[in-house]
Amino acid sequence: MIRDQLILITGATAGIGAATARRLARDGARLALWARRADRLAQLADELGAFTAVVDVRDRAMIAAALEELIAQAGAPEVLINNAGLGAGFARFHEGDPRDWDVNIDTNLKGAAYVARAVIPHMVAAGRGHVVNIGSTAAHMVAPRGHIYAATKHAVRALSEGMSIDLAGTPVKVSLIDPGYVKTEFGVVRFLGNVERAMETYRGFQPLSPEDVADAIAYVVGLPAHVNIADLVIVPTAQRNMYVIDRTTE
Repeated sequence: MIRDQLILITGATAGIGAATARRLARDGARLALWARRADRLAQLADELGAFTAVVDVRDRAMIAAALEELIAQAGAPEVLINNAGLGAGFARFHEGDPRDWDVNIDTNLKGAAYVARAVIPHMVAAGRGHVVNIGSTAAHMVAPRGHIYAATKHAVRALSEGMSIDLAGTPVKVSLIDPGYVKTEFGVVRFLGNVERAMETYRGFQPLSPEDVADAIAYVVGLPAHVNIADLVIVPTAQRNMYVIDRTTE
């Protein structure tokens, strides 16, 4: 089901996005990769033979221009992996910086909605398609100091359900994948560049790798047209919820 499909991945230059691009390339997909870092995009284009565009998902004009160019070059995406996201800031709510809140909301929620809104009409017109939104276990439980980030991921969960409901009567599928602790650059952004503090998050247990999540994405995307995973939660074995983590397993 993956081979020869045109799959668009946002946030494609690091972490889950880059791992997913490499995994789906091995499965024979044609790839379109969007991200903000041009140098990393160029490297992936050389490595994977992908179509690439520098896109900030917060910018609707950039999305529209990049999609128009992609359709002219390769056609409309058959699968969208709505992966771009971040968690900026780690303050308590009453001490938080609203500028961090704006970045979280504009990227995680509005960005996902903007890209899906641009792509889905082409899927409906083609009579096929699959949107895979990348959420988080924070969509199910809020951790301390995770207020706005968790709010955005709760909203992405609702957005996915809303998309799916509104697409009833079409063959277009919508899936949500909610990873737990994954060792990526996410923590570095969250702790405003403090790498040591970010790595402390994973102390004492083996977190998921980006490749683990990429395998789950490939499974969901590769299912037959009549089968859909609506919501898949994937966590490391040591993580039982946002609070209960066995840090003696490493």
